[in-house]
Amino acid sequence: MKRYLTAIFLLLGAIILIIGLPIDLQWTGAVTWLLTLICLIFAAYFTKYIPDKDNEKNSRK
Repeated sequence: MKRYLTAIFLLLGAIILIIGLPIDLQWTGAVTWLLTLICLIFAAYFTKYIPDKDNEKNSRK
């Protein structure tokens, strides 16, 4: 499940931007970008759980 969290957080960040930016309230833009930045940080963190196919091929030799 952890290997899919990168894609999930990237999609979540895109959805937050699509929904949050058209709303024209005070602080909405700052909150939207902050939430998107947090999603991107989590997406970058969970990239370590994506399997490396190139590394698997080298270990089998």
